[in-house]
Parts: sequence; C-alpha cells; structure tokens
Amino acid sequence: MNQDFERTTLPSLGRSIYRLGLSASYRPGKEAVYKALDAGVNFFFCYGIDWQMTRVLRELPRSTRENLVIATGAYNLLWWYPNLRRTLEKRLRQLRTDYIDVFLFLGLMGKETYIERVLEELHRFREEGKVRATGVSTHHRKLAGALVARGAIEALMMRYNAAHRGAEQDIFPHLAAHNPTVISYTATRWRYLLRRPRGWPKDGRIPSPGMAYRFVLSNPHIHVCLTAPGNVRQLEENLAAVRQGPLSEEEMQFMREFGDAVHARKKWFM
Repeated sequence: MNQDFERTTLPSLGRSIYRLGLSASYRPGKEAVYKALDAGVNFFFCYGIDWQMTRVLRELPRSTRENLVIATGAYNLLWWYPNLRRTLEKRLRQLRTDYIDVFLFLGLMGKETYIERVLEELHRFREEGKVRATGVSTHHRKLAGALVARGAIEALMMRYNAAHRGAEQDIFPHLAAHNPTVISYTATRWRYLLRRPRGWPKDGRIPSPGMAYRFVLSNPHIHVCLTAPGNVRQLEENLAAVRQGPLSEEEMQFMREFGDAVHARKKWFM
C-alpha cells in the first residue's frame, strides 16, 4: 500500500482521510457505500437527495461517525440569497449528527453581490460548533485563488482533471499561505476523458477511469478526489486503481496530451 499516495491529513480538520472520497450522485446503491466504508474510505460528500448515502451514514455508530469526514452544503440560488441555516439544520437532521465536518456554499459563480455575507454566515456556523470547516465550491478559478490567498475559506471544492488544469496557475500557487483543504471532482470530466476525442488516432490509447483518478491524486495540492461510481463494480475498480499509486512521468505526459485533445472539443456546458 502506498500510504503517502492513498492517505493524507486534512489541514482544516487534522483528520486522516483516504484520498478517494465517495459521492453518491449516480446512486450506486447502499451496498456501494458499505463497500467504501469497508475499504477504508472515510470522506463522503452528499447532497440532500442522496438518500442511499444518508441512510447508511446516519445509522452508523458514533465511534464510526467520529472517524468520518462528511461534506455537504447549500446550493447557490443565483437570483436571491439562499437560506444557509435552514439547509444546514436540514442536513444535520437527515444525517442524525451534531455537526457537519465540511459545509460548503455550492456553485459560487463570482457575480453574486453577497459573497461576503455568505462567508460571514459560514464562519458563524463554525463558531457555533455545528460545522468544523467551511468553504465554497466553484468553477471560478480566479475567485477561488483570491479567496484561498486571503484565508477566507477553510475548504475549497473545485474541478480539476487532465482536461481542466487551469487551477495549476490560478489556484495552487496561492494555497501555501493558509493551507485550506482542497477537494476535487469530475476527474473523468464527465467521462469525456474516457472516450476517443475527434482527431485522436484510432489506434491511440484511451485512459481508464483509474488513470483519470490517479492523475488528479498525483498532484500533491489535492487532498481528496471525489469518485461518483454508478455501482459496486465501478467503485471497486477505482479503489484498485488508486492502490497502484501515482502515475509515472510517461503516464502523466500521456494524460496531459489526451486532456488537451479532449479540452479542444469544448462542449457548451463546459
């Protein structure tokens, strides 16, 4: 087992975690959540509608709960200020827990006029003991870089993969000053990194899901990378891949070249 690659300590929590975290966005089933727990996964990201995950987590004994990191958050409503407290209290009830480890404002766009208000309210939750660490999820890299540079957040959830590497310039150089927890998602770029892009040689190599996750986790700035399998088999394959450790230099170069080819075929929602 490559302990340094597979595990790390979250700076904002001082908690040891397995670096592949589980999201139940694609409803992999309760068995998959239990399988993840058995494999040592202890970082779980859940939405309010992830019933499969929440039903498993809320039934766990307190001793197990204290070894987990549960992350969730409130959605950005864009046109008006969201009720963060109501969402927090709802998540506490759903999970039958006294606290949330990481509570995020999800989908920060950068145009909102109430960003400072959000940060103040999140900070208040932490002072009350209902949240251990607070932060935001955003695609706005420049804004994310500015927030981490001034220590405004304890946790940042962001997109990072072989096709989307802008964080290497816009975010990662600003992390050292305050060392927030960094959570990444969409390692496969919504599976586009697993398909042959137009113009790629027909006999050319195509990455496996495991390579996509290992690419992300090979970056030391990423504390935890979320995986959202659709079933137990996919979860087990991803866990097995992570156990192989970081990519070689040759594999990294291949992933960057393939990522560039995928990025060149931009979709409207990217």
